[in-house]
Amino acid sequence: MKVLEVYHLQKTYRQGGKQVQAVVDVSLTLAAGEILAFLGPNGAGKTTTIKIIAGLIRPDAGSVRILGRDPHTEPGALVQVGAVLEGNRNLYWRLTPLQNLEYFGVLRGLSPKTARQRGLELLETLGLGEKGEVAVQTLSRGMQQKVAIAVALLHQPALLLLDEPTLGLDVEAAQAVKSLIRQIAASGRAILLTTHQLDVAEALSNQVAVIERGTILVQAPTQELIRQFASAAGTYRIELEQELDPSRAERLAQQGVEILSSHQLRFRGFSEALYQVLEILKPLPLLSVKREEADLTHIFLKLLKREKKQG
Repeated sequence: MKVLEVYHLQKTYRQGGKQVQAVVDVSLTLAAGEILAFLGPNGAGKTTTIKIIAGLIRPDAGSVRILGRDPHTEPGALVQVGAVLEGNRNLYWRLTPLQNLEYFGVLRGLSPKTARQRGLELLETLGLGEKGEVAVQTLSRGMQQKVAIAVALLHQPALLLLDEPTLGLDVEAAQAVKSLIRQIAASGRAILLTTHQLDVAEALSNQVAVIERGTILVQAPTQELIRQFASAAGTYRIELEQELDPSRAERLAQQGVEILSSHQLRFRGFSEALYQVLEILKPLPLLSVKREEADLTHIFLKLLKREKKQG
C-alpha cells in the first residue's frame, strides 16, 4: 500500500527581486513498512519538499497524497503524519517526557486519558518508563531523541518524517535509535528519512532518493542502486607488512596504483591487471588484499559529480 505519493512538485520563491527555484521536479513514492532515505547536499530542495509533504507550504505545481488524500485540501490527511524535523528541539525541555506526550497528544486531538495511556505505553516500549517523570532537559541526547520520536508516534500516524535522527548521538545511543527506527518500520509505518550521515542511510533504508538542484536524480531500492554502481572493474586496497621502496612505488604509479601510504595502496581495474600489480610487489610480504565495495557515499558523490558535469 502506497502511504506517500508525490508527483512533479515545483516551488519557486522570490529572493532579492529574483525567482529562485527551490523545487524543480520532485516525484517520490513510499509504501507501508519502507524507509526512504532522502539525500542531497545543502540547498538541494530537501527541506522545501518535506515542508510541502507536511502541509506547511503549498507547492506551485504538482501533488501530494498521503494514503490517497491531499494534505493541502484535506487537513484530515495530516493526522497520518508524524514528524521529528528538528531533532529533540520539538520538545518542551522543562516538562517531563510524560507531560510532553500528554500535551502534544491533546493538541493532536486525543483525549487526555488516551494521550496519557499511549504515552505511558510508548515510554515503556522505548525503555524510558523510569524517566517519565523527570525533566527532559536532564536526559541524555539519545533519550531526548527517543522522547521526540515518541511524541511523533503518539497519534499513530502512517507516515513518519525524520530529520537527522542520529546526529550528535554517541555510538550506543545512535544504535538504539536506529534499532527503534527499524522497529517502527516493521510495525507497518512508512518513514521518510533525511540525513547527511550516509552510513546511517545505507544501514536503515529500503529505498534511496537523491535530490540536487530541486530535481530527483534517482530513486531506487538501496541494494539495487549499490549493485548498479558496483563496476566489474573493482577497487582493491592492498596492505603491506613492510614499507614500500621508491623503485617499486614508481613502477606501481605507472600502473595507475594510488600510493595511500608507505604500507597501503589502492588499485582500480580488472582482476587480470591486479596480478600485474602483485607481480611488482613480489616478494614483499602482504597483510591483505581486499576489494572495496560500492557504498552510498561513493554513489552519492558520483551522482552529484555527474550532475555538475551535465549542468
